Amino acid sequence: MKTLKNWSLLTADDHHVELAVDGSHRLCLYVLDTGLFRVLIKRRNQLALDRTWSIAPDGDVPWEGRARESVAGFALPGFTLEEQDGTLCISTERLRVTVHQPLWLEWHYRDEAGAWQLLASDRPTSAYLLNAHGDGVAHYQRRFKEEAYYGLGEKAGPLQRTGKRYEMRNLDAMGYNAASTDPLYKHIPFTITRRPDVSFGLFYDNLSSCWLDLGNELDNYHLPFRRWQAEAGDIDYYLFLGPQVLDVTKAFVRLTGKTLFGPKWSLGYSGSTMHYTDAPDAQQQLMHFIRLCREQAIPCDSFQLSSGYTSINNKRYVFNWNYEKVPQPDVMTQAFHDAGLKLAANIKPCLLQDHPRYQEVAERGLFIRDSEQACPERSSFWDDEGSHLDFTNPDAVAWWQQGVTKQLLEKGIDSTWNDNNEYEVWDGEARCHGFGREIAIKHIRPVMPLLMMRASMDAQQVFAPHKRPYLISRSGCAGMQRYVQTWSGDNRTNWETLRYNTRMGVGMSLSGLYNVGHDVGGFSGDKPGAELFVRWVQNGVMHPRFTIHSWNDDHTVNEPWMYPAVTPAIREAIELRYRLLPYFYTLLWQAHADDEPMLRPTFLDHEHDAQTFAECDEFMLGRDLLVASVVEPGQRQRSLWLPDNHSGWYDYHSGQWFSGGQQVTLDAPLERLPLLVRAGAALPHSARLTHVDAQADSVRELKLYPLRGEGVSHGSLFEDDGESWGYRQGDALWLTWEMACTATEIQLTFQRKGRYQPAWQEIALTLPPGETRRLRVDGVESRVWHL
Repeated sequence: MKTLKNWSLLTADDHHVELAVDGSHRLCLYVLDTGLFRVLIKRRNQLALDRTWSIAPDGDVPWEGRARESVAGFALPGFTLEEQDGTLCISTERLRVTVHQPLWLEWHYRDEAGAWQLLASDRPTSAYLLNAHGDGVAHYQRRFKEEAYYGLGEKAGPLQRTGKRYEMRNLDAMGYNAASTDPLYKHIPFTITRRPDVSFGLFYDNLSSCWLDLGNELDNYHLPFRRWQAEAGDIDYYLFLGPQVLDVTKAFVRLTGKTLFGPKWSLGYSGSTMHYTDAPDAQQQLMHFIRLCREQAIPCDSFQLSSGYTSINNKRYVFNWNYEKVPQPDVMTQAFHDAGLKLAANIKPCLLQDHPRYQEVAERGLFIRDSEQACPERSSFWDDEGSHLDFTNPDAVAWWQQGVTKQLLEKGIDSTWNDNNEYEVWDGEARCHGFGREIAIKHIRPVMPLLMMRASMDAQQVFAPHKRPYLISRSGCAGMQRYVQTWSGDNRTNWETLRYNTRMGVGMSLSGLYNVGHDVGGFSGDKPGAELFVRWVQNGVMHPRFTIHSWNDDHTVNEPWMYPAVTPAIREAIELRYRLLPYFYTLLWQAHADDEPMLRPTFLDHEHDAQTFAECDEFMLGRDLLVASVVEPGQRQRSLWLPDNHSGWYDYHSGQWFSGGQQVTLDAPLERLPLLVRAGAALPHSARLTHVDAQADSVRELKLYPLRGEGVSHGSLFEDDGESWGYRQGDALWLTWEMACTATEIQLTFQRKGRYQPAWQEIALTLPPGETRRLRVDGVESRVWHL
């Protein structure tokens, strides 16, 4: 690669500066907000890809992508420009970048005292590289000893990424090792750099396969460095100031798009297994699941149909129903609906070469095309070869949406499960329609699953315009949170996976994917033992997505009742999930409305406590609930560090209070998940232990966990009908409260907004055992608040 060296100031306007580099290239530096800058390098003053699908500061992007040089949706606050002694300094009130000669950038932030402090720096030697005869690009930054790195979306191993090298190349990583396998399914080249004094985000808006080295590589000729390198595309990155990690994560979501607010039922238990739909009597097996849920008293809201319902022999053919296995889809879907369960159907974007409609689709030119021949590109797919649909072709989108509508929605399917969409088309020059401007697949591979899920979502919205859509996707890129819920793919059954899947989920959440979960019990391998299964379910019920899904090597099925001896413990864990659904639903609303992560590492709200940055197996669900999953066999006690939150923590089960900033050991019998609640919080509970039904959800309890001494805390609850768009017109309930504590009294004051009238008419208020202070509600001594 060739190093970019000499630059000169070319032009400047009210939002960006442009430099000429080495006589033929351009460096554009945009000032998008006071704490958000962007660096774009145009090779020979041209862009390899003139569009983006990830950047969405003002909503969604056009189907054909957002113009890469657009500044729409940004604040554009203006800046000062100063050139002297071979440097160029560009400043806002919060962030400053200095361009040095030869080319490297140095970043400073303004601290609370008003002084400029070093934030980040390029490597002074060879910071920006372009492949002189190809497509590759690279960017090198300094790496400082006190820095710790987080982010990168879905990655195996520890939550902290420092000292490791990662690859972004979407793969169908069946049975991956959750501690070490790389790459995986998703493409999110976003890092959070955390120092004791400040944090900042760095996002590379490049959709080609790339590598991020965060301290694994050393070179004696350079100062310690970190590297981003891509096989193709442009150097185009956004750097934004925290100052704390939470600020960085929320800023990244504002940059790439808001979290989809799905229906409430999407937070219930969702059953799934490949075994049912692979069976010759698939319809009977599926109907049997309904009966067993009822007989075993297991709450459930949906079931995900694996792709076996589309099979011909042992292969899978999207939008094809195997009527021998499922002779009456309409009857089956009605039975699920009668039981209060929704259905999501698995769909795949690749048509095998012997698909009944392959020739039709090929003749219409709806596949990605071979780079050398005027024919569909063929790649390995599900033990055969097939061709991938080209979602940058509007005709392919229309074909797909017709299939979703006619073959799924009209047969009673409620939702789409967009799967096997990694687009492993490894002929990088394979041609895509590009909405009329042809693009090589190497530039946009992760965009294909993004457009696939968008096509599915639009079909669902047209079919049921009054309902909020719910979709699932395994693969994608930054911005996929605008459309789907996701999960960590085809994990392997073992205790190590249980431990590291939690880190994967929290890592995704730090990277803007808030609505996440895992295949509970493990997808591949032998069935989980009874103890592992219980602990996995207990962990799973505390994630936004809760699905038990499997394709066990020994042909068994992971089901809540698979071990009768521990079924009561499984039922108790799932019932806990349903009691807490009002809390989960409020968290989903806050994720959508306020960009608040649902899963949170313990340090996210406690950066002042250095111990919270140690690798651990616990996590926060929202700001209030600390989840201490048991992830080792035989454990009947759980030791953990309680973050120093200045107010303490309550044991959820016993009500015992603990001060923060200490190591504690809790009892953890097999039937109990250790949970702690932040002092000052109040958790809303439901008494409905079956599928979501707003009209039948008639009981609310607010469990109060008051501050031990004097002080004031706040909380909120969101309620609506669970599935419509009514909240946009104020047809929802936003309930907030203030809890003021003194030595003798707890004063609870409520405020409500919105027109929605829930089925419940009052909230029962409960206090921890041993709490003797008088409870006053809106000035009156009471244990009930009336709506």
